[in-house]
Amino acid sequence: MKPAEHCSLIGILDDGWAGLSGTARQRLATADLVIGAGRTLELVRQHLPASTTLRDMDGVLGQVPGWIVSATEAGQRVAVLATGDPLCHGIASWLSGTLGPEACEILSNVSTLQLAFARFKWPWQDVKIASCHSTDAGDWFLGATPEHGLYKLMRAIALHPRVATFTGPENNPARLARALLTAGYADEVKLSVACRLLLPDEQLFPELSPAEAAQMVYPEPNVVLIERRPEARQPAFGFDDLEYLQRTPEKGLITKQEARALSLAKLRLAPDAAVWDIGAGSGSVGLEAARLAPLGHVWAIEKNQGDAANARANAARFRVGNYTLSEGKAPAYLDAWPDPDAVFIGGSGGELAALIRLILGRLKPGGRLVMNFVTLENLATATHQLTATGAAWDVVQLQASRSQPILDMHRMAAQNPVWIVTAWTKA
Repeated sequence: MKPAEHCSLIGILDDGWAGLSGTARQRLATADLVIGAGRTLELVRQHLPASTTLRDMDGVLGQVPGWIVSATEAGQRVAVLATGDPLCHGIASWLSGTLGPEACEILSNVSTLQLAFARFKWPWQDVKIASCHSTDAGDWFLGATPEHGLYKLMRAIALHPRVATFTGPENNPARLARALLTAGYADEVKLSVACRLLLPDEQLFPELSPAEAAQMVYPEPNVVLIERRPEARQPAFGFDDLEYLQRTPEKGLITKQEARALSLAKLRLAPDAAVWDIGAGSGSVGLEAARLAPLGHVWAIEKNQGDAANARANAARFRVGNYTLSEGKAPAYLDAWPDPDAVFIGGSGGELAALIRLILGRLKPGGRLVMNFVTLENLATATHQLTATGAAWDVVQLQASRSQPILDMHRMAAQNPVWIVTAWTKA
């Protein structure tokens, strides 16, 4: 007998036995062992033979593969209950990865999200499906890293105008609404919440503003549909220098647009890149890197308190949610950051040689280090250190001129030359 003939993974909704297909009922009725969460087991208990063994997997999910293997090796038939469609943010992929794709047949049901689409009459072919049904990570905050329980959902909302999400007891609709307010979506987003679908006390809360949704308590379980009004089109990169908040009265302490564009090109960012921005200044390079790597994340550090405040404000005004800024002097904090795909150094605080050695030891295969210098001394330090470490590198001198009005005509005003140094590791 094939392994899949011993084990069935069955999707079930809160209408219980009545909502199961004939095949699913037959698998349950002939199973020797039925595994499920306590709530789903209660939905089928009265329909099963007295000889059937029921095992509650609440709190012991990691033991489920062992239970299945032990039972099937003993020649027993196993049925595992999952909510809705186990292939949509369910346990199917995990079980297949643990036991192999042939271990269980999958008898899916309608997803609770599909029910919510039907209730609110949402077509869903273009909806991004996400989940925040995870451990409690606390409320969302600007600068949160990918470890936060709401991070993947917040990135989905930033990148897609229509998102549907599974929730959890801690990461509930009210917390999500507060997160949207924190991220600056107060006037652009509507939330529709579907609670206790297929139960007698089913409730629907259509088109709530984040402010309304944040004040409410919702029956569980529930799912949320989020619709974001399309924002004004913005470039992926190439913002004008004056669009950034900068230190006053010393405006101009920013990587200029021309040098920024070439530096970003030299970084060769993949969409999911992990990026370090050292000496972030006003944040211009790191924030544009975050936009070019929307599925990745940027970790930045800046030692000047005023510049750090401006970088955070720029992140908020451009709504860049995949950006974390630490205030301090590198190499502080770098040991806690993940190994980078790309690193930009705009300022080194006198630690240039040590930073180059550290970064070259941490760069992922094929990674890139890009540095901007305006002094001969820093250029010499960088090239000497790169040569000493055996790194491959090149230098571009960039000197741009910008037009300025003079009377009824224009002249060209030269900017200071910038040396853009790029080093890379072998893939």
